[in-house]
Amino acid sequence: MKQAFETFINKRPNKPAELIAKYVDSKLRAGNKEATDEELEKMLDKIMIIFRFIYGKDVFEAFYKKDLAKRLLVGKSASVDAEKSMLSKLKHECGAAFTSKLEGMFKDMELSKDIMIQFKQYMQNQNVPGNIELTVNILTMGYWPTYVPMEVHLPPEMVKLQEIFKTFYLGKHSGRKLQWQSTLGHCVLKAEFKEGKKELQVSLFQTLVLLMFNEGEEFSLEEIKQATGIEDGELRRTLQSLACGKARVLAKNPKGKDIEDGDKFICNDDFKHKLFRIKINQIQMKETVEEQASTTERVFQDRQYQIDAAIVRIMKMRKTLSHNLLVSEVYNQLKFPVKPADLKKRIESLIDRDYMERDKENPNQYNYIA
Repeated sequence: MKQAFETFINKRPNKPAELIAKYVDSKLRAGNKEATDEELEKMLDKIMIIFRFIYGKDVFEAFYKKDLAKRLLVGKSASVDAEKSMLSKLKHECGAAFTSKLEGMFKDMELSKDIMIQFKQYMQNQNVPGNIELTVNILTMGYWPTYVPMEVHLPPEMVKLQEIFKTFYLGKHSGRKLQWQSTLGHCVLKAEFKEGKKELQVSLFQTLVLLMFNEGEEFSLEEIKQATGIEDGELRRTLQSLACGKARVLAKNPKGKDIEDGDKFICNDDFKHKLFRIKINQIQMKETVEEQASTTERVFQDRQYQIDAAIVRIMKMRKTLSHNLLVSEVYNQLKFPVKPADLKKRIESLIDRDYMERDKENPNQYNYIA
């Protein structure tokens, strides 16, 4: 029965691992009011039973890490205790190496809180004027998913604050490099409408667009693009969220659900909402096939390195080995399934790169090249 279930659940390679990671995300995300902490714990235990059967746990780790990053960075985690409980279960099941980067993400968040306490004290000591409160999360590149940096045009006040933080941080940690990730930023803006004052909880991109309306009454799509430096697709989604969503703080002319090249935008002074603080959700691209493929591709690349490392490690120790014995030892060392054809490609690649060679008298035997 166990073997039959294992065969059935892994019929589609990698997909079960991805789907389980997505299911866990839906249960650990804020807004999941289906379960109490006790029920959530039982649910995680049941998930782990299925998790034990899946191949390619590195695929699960890649998708889980991407979703965990979102939960941590935008404060969308339903329960820190549940997050750490899941981490503990994964560590018990797969070992410390499997969860080391995930644990590193939690450590970064805790350290960032301490850094911000020190930074606020630094700002007071320096008597830095200004009414913008800056909070920064310092992410260790090796722990977190890879984010493509996007250069945008920040207001001078924000640039100045970034420079102050950079001076403060590098003064304590010389030799380190800071890279700002604008795609992950979010802000709280104070806004004034005819109905009264509101606070808008928005992304950095939404912030850059809205701040333009302090300087003018109407802007075209092209003018906003030039002023903010936001990439076209991202800008269209940003404007859609501000002018076509549930909380329309901007008005679009002509009206419509899509953002077109000739559209113009004005501030909606008649905006009304029952809440004082309003969260305007950025319209997200649904996780496209390309994004899913990108995550899977990163796993594939990592696997290539792991296969290469295993082959070199074995050959360095054994010096000479037959093809069948090498394949057998590699299978024993790897924690994910590999097709014989893929393994053969990695062996050929290492031969081409002079890590090993075929024996001149026996083509089924390999020799390690020191």
